[in-house]
Amino acid sequence: LDTVFVMDQGKDKVTDSAHFPSAKAGLGDKLRVIVQGNLGGSGGYARGQLESVRKGTATYAMMMDDDVVCEPEGIIRAVTFGHLAKRPTIVGGHMFNLYSRSELHSFGEIVQPWRFWWQTRLDGYSDWDFAARNLRSSRWLHKRADVDFNGWFMCLIPRVVLEQIGLSLPIFIKWDDLEFGLRGKQHGFPTVTFPGAAVWHVPWTDKNDAVDWQAYFHHRNRFISALLHSPYPGGGRLVRESLNHQIKHLVSLQYSTVEIRHQALLDVLAGPYALHEQLPGKLAEVNAFRKQFTDAQLHTDPDTFPPIRRTKPPRKGKGPGTEIPGRLSQLLTAGMAPIRQLRPVRELSKEHPEAELAAMDAKWYRLATYDSAIVSMNDGSSAALYQRDPAHYRELLKKTVAIHAELRREWPRLAEEYRAALGDITSPEAWEKTLAPWMTAGPDDAEAADD
Repeated sequence: LDTVFVMDQGKDKVTDSAHFPSAKAGLGDKLRVIVQGNLGGSGGYARGQLESVRKGTATYAMMMDDDVVCEPEGIIRAVTFGHLAKRPTIVGGHMFNLYSRSELHSFGEIVQPWRFWWQTRLDGYSDWDFAARNLRSSRWLHKRADVDFNGWFMCLIPRVVLEQIGLSLPIFIKWDDLEFGLRGKQHGFPTVTFPGAAVWHVPWTDKNDAVDWQAYFHHRNRFISALLHSPYPGGGRLVRESLNHQIKHLVSLQYSTVEIRHQALLDVLAGPYALHEQLPGKLAEVNAFRKQFTDAQLHTDPDTFPPIRRTKPPRKGKGPGTEIPGRLSQLLTAGMAPIRQLRPVRELSKEHPEAELAAMDAKWYRLATYDSAIVSMNDGSSAALYQRDPAHYRELLKKTVAIHAELRREWPRLAEEYRAALGDITSPEAWEKTLAPWMTAGPDDAEAADD
């Protein structure tokens, strides 16, 4: 073990914890706590990668999330496999469900090139429970399965790879690990997801990152990654799928999500050299902007909302979430829902929500039938009020069509621009400029912070 870098970007400092002295005593001079502004996961990982390259004494840099339970034996196995590989190889670990310890939730994945979206291999499974079927009887895990990338919840990167292909993209969070895996693959550095190396982490299904502030980063960074690596003209299905999803969010009354996804696409159109400049302040900007919409205003007290009332009772007494419509019914709803959004809202719904939906029941085909509804978050700790607004809907729909038309038209130019800039924006020199305000501390950052 060469150095343990802890990138502290939070308000509650690691060095203020009651547990810090014992952790520091255990690691001694191998521990280095680096305090810097909130630059997201990519900013934290890039700082560790930069320090590793500058120090030049370690063979590998291990990327690991701050909210995992780590088994040290897994690190030893990953490093051992890296040593035995004939060429520099990115070695990823598996991710188990922190709330169901025997469940294999995620590991190395592939990128579906036409859609440009990640997924488990078609011959693999997600959420595989070893309490039900042990490793010996899980035959699909007993074969080689090539992947495009491994999540940075646990990922071992040879230092020579960082030196040759650059550091993380400056994109705050989401898609940085995927893009790096694809970039490494293009340069001849494969990713191996290694059984026996693993951490425990909160499962993706317990997060709400498709509609909250993270939707901005998901959407922007997906387009940036596709511009860099999609093999298809125009990004394959990506632009069309983005348009479809925008309409889905519109009929779901998720206006804040639509607005920040619009901003994401406008920032893609701004080009690659704006990314470093946007990194320190984009999260605050996104949060401040979306809070003006009621669907982004979360409340923990149920009494904050008016009581549920409807002019008419549910059809045949069927409440929200009681049945899942068939494919034909969903297609009919998809065709009619955008038109229904143009109708005036029911008067009573302006003062009283028409329904209350749990996150798992808040599907687009249900939300599209209401003029207002209370919708809980995935963890059940809070909820927001969704309200239909025909005038806002018209404005956003028009903007959606215009932005996607521009993206389709500008794709060839943007792809060329992003690919030409990739080496510059991921270089140690570019990152040093972005990190300059927090790079004045010496090697004993932990001591300085502790003092």
